[in-house]
Amino acid sequence: MVIGRPREFDREAALDAAMHLFWRKGFATTSMKDLCAAMGIGSPSLYAAFGCKETLYREAVARYLCTCGSPLWNKLTEAPTARAGVRSFLLAAAESFPESKTTPAGCMAMLGAVSDEWPASIAEDVRKARLESLRMFRSRLEDAVAEGELPASADIDRLSRFFLGIFQGMAIQARDGATRAELKGIAEAAMMAWPTDAAD
Repeated sequence: MVIGRPREFDREAALDAAMHLFWRKGFATTSMKDLCAAMGIGSPSLYAAFGCKETLYREAVARYLCTCGSPLWNKLTEAPTARAGVRSFLLAAAESFPESKTTPAGCMAMLGAVSDEWPASIAEDVRKARLESLRMFRSRLEDAVAEGELPASADIDRLSRFFLGIFQGMAIQARDGATRAELKGIAEAAMMAWPTDAAD
């Protein structure tokens, strides 16, 4: 009788489970016991597959950026105009940020690692993600200037930081219980800051 190899766990499914748990509870308050229970694996398998808790969190953030972040940021880049892209992006965030049956509230990347208590590697990873978000806003608005949608006098840095700040604030308010309607109201109010001398 030939005994087959033990069935291996689904690594991506386990990582998704860890991502959602970290997203909901944060790094510090999530224990290895919590992770093993959520991922459906024992601690030896967890350490063998992902290393330490810090490494697992970093991989979970990367997973979040690919699976949840990319579709959202595509709203910014795929719209026909920068104004439409920013509006579509913020409204999509308003739709996705409230807690649902499948996802925690807010944005994992925007809500994570703003304290000195976090491991330096995690804080740096999430900081890079936030800076990349700012870069994407700047790039879209710079294109708008080049295409004549925004005037050459538009303060791209100020507008980029403003809209990113709105996005970050929406993530925090969603975590505090803001509804989709309330978040959409924030998004629409933010669009009133679009330069009035710009093409619509």
